[in-house]
Amino acid sequence: MEIKKPAVAGTLESSDCMVTVEPGDGKVDFTLDSAVAHQFGNEIRKVALETLENLGVDNVRISIVDKGALDCTIKARIEGAVYRSVDQYDNLPWGGAIR
Repeated sequence: MEIKKPAVAGTLESSDCMVTVEPGDGKVDFTLDSAVAHQFGNEIRKVALETLENLGVDNVRISIVDKGALDCTIKARIEGAVYRSVDQYDNLPWGGAIR
């Protein structure tokens, strides 16, 4: 899947995260802002990269501002941002092809 335009999903509330995706420069450019990056940064990165791979996205600039989100929330926010970026709002394969 190709990112067509910038898109955002999520909030800056506690236990959530804000994910921003933009068209990339031929690779996955990952940025994380989190108070718990020293503890959970590697796991957040792993979840993000796996989710992007499952969506078929390999050319993206992704930024995550984490406020203590669980893995399932991070995945959902990435999926939401990616689908918004390609203007796909109907027939979303939640829980199917995105696992």
